[in-house]
Amino acid sequence: MSPQVRAALEAGRPVVALETSIVGQGLPAPHNLLAARGCEAAIREEGGIPATVAVLDGRVRVGLSDDDLERIASGAIKVSSRDLGPALARGSNGATTVAATVRAAAMAGVRFMATGGIGGVHRGHPEDQSADLEEIARSPVAVFCAGAKIVLDLALTLERLESLSVPVLGYGCDEFPAFYTRRSGCPVSARVDGPAEAAGVLRAVWETGGRGAVVAVPPPSDLEGADQMARQAADELGDVRGGSVTPRLLARMAELSGGRSLDLNVELVVNNARVAAQVARTFFG
Repeated sequence: MSPQVRAALEAGRPVVALETSIVGQGLPAPHNLLAARGCEAAIREEGGIPATVAVLDGRVRVGLSDDDLERIASGAIKVSSRDLGPALARGSNGATTVAATVRAAAMAGVRFMATGGIGGVHRGHPEDQSADLEEIARSPVAVFCAGAKIVLDLALTLERLESLSVPVLGYGCDEFPAFYTRRSGCPVSARVDGPAEAAGVLRAVWETGGRGAVVAVPPPSDLEGADQMARQAADELGDVRGGSVTPRLLARMAELSGGRSLDLNVELVVNNARVAAQVARTFFG
């Protein structure tokens, strides 16, 4: 852990973990660093400490410098939770996914994490499920996101989270957001309104033996035609599977939207980080 993150945890101050897959693979330049720096700034503005996670020189790092972010942006492998062992043993530089970031956060004692959208069950391939879901289920970390990425099967993703006993809390909403749009038609398991109620529910979840939770925050604005573009992108990729699917789908979404999805992606991930910091501040206040 960085000295700043360690000191904040020891003092009981709010700390919010951030993933770096958005920097290494999820967004092209300059949007990747705009998102990363914007998230860190938003957390600090709310009185929190950002704990951006990555693997650098074969070590899990919780809390990065700006030079570290530049290193991830200039070239790093994608590291999910299953990849942590090989990445450490080989001395790699890696950008951590939600799954790997949640695991690192839990190891460090960080209870709050923010991202753009979690992974989930892929459309047309229910056997292809993101490690994010299992990792959230086993780690006592609240993941703030704009739902799951719209290119996924949202209904099956929610069913899988229900099977894993992961509460999905709608932050001021009754429907699970669909990343680029506020409405999905899929209900959340419970609604929370404002930082105080969210913090209270999360405290109760952890006090009663619960582990991870998803806090679904509606995006600041909607991308018109997002669902149709997502379906087209998924159809074009066909039977492509594995860890490269989601980045390729999102890249195609950017092409189909004329770049609008990239701007919204930055806006929503920064918004999620801000909300996470507000709830963390209330939790520790």
